[in-house]
Amino acid sequence: MAFFLSLLPQIWPWLVIAAAQITALGGRRELGLGMIAILGAYALSIGALSLSATLIIALGMAGAAVLPRLGGRLAVLGHLAFVVWSVALGAHLVPGVQNLLILDQVTAGPDSGMFTLYLNLDKPMVFFAALLAWPAILHTRTEFNPAPLFLGLALLPVLFAVGVWSGAVRQEIALPDWWLLFAFSNLFLTCLTEEAFFRGYLQSALSTRFGSLIGLMLASLLFGLAHAPGGLELVVFASILGLACGLGYAATGRLWVPTLMHFGFNFAHLTLFTYPGPA
Repeated sequence: MAFFLSLLPQIWPWLVIAAAQITALGGRRELGLGMIAILGAYALSIGALSLSATLIIALGMAGAAVLPRLGGRLAVLGHLAFVVWSVALGAHLVPGVQNLLILDQVTAGPDSGMFTLYLNLDKPMVFFAALLAWPAILHTRTEFNPAPLFLGLALLPVLFAVGVWSGAVRQEIALPDWWLLFAFSNLFLTCLTEEAFFRGYLQSALSTRFGSLIGLMLASLLFGLAHAPGGLELVVFASILGLACGLGYAATGRLWVPTLMHFGFNFAHLTLFTYPGPA
């Protein structure tokens, strides 16, 4: 806690981002977007965002807002463009964004690998754009189906067991002094953003077009492929994690369910196993 509090003068803009996410999820999307617009103007004024990066983000947001009104081939092209824009921001490919390096080559425990953490300004913008591109994220009312949820939850410990069996991770109980910073960043900047895009937007859109099963499988596979820079093994593990979270979303229609499943998995990885892997 003390470590986290000592960083408040540096990390307060990301607290604003988290507050805007919570506000938008609470049904006040326009207020959340307004908070982000003000923060974006501040980031531009201090050089954390270049003018070109700001324009790319703003144009993507505007395009996402138009998407629900499009039809036919124009809608297909629009959604493809939105996916490319989202991947570019999520993979930090847009130049002119100064993400904050907050942890540099630290370890969670003696057997864990080196870990570096940035607080991102670019990636969480995908969360807000997904709410614009697929407004039903905030209004989906799925009749609760416990079977897919229980199956998804059951996949999580199985995934850890496979990781230990394959040597991808080893058991190591640790709680580094930066755990709260990790939890904050992972919950809001990573899990909530990724679940809004891959489950709330992508799985929903694909399910509408191809059916729920194909939508679930395609979104899970694409989630895995998004982790391709980490190698084939990570693609497989991430695809299974995506499937588990996708089942949670399909069972409930509530974005917070896959978000907490994703975060719970990542936090258990940090505290119970070598993170991100054996040194």
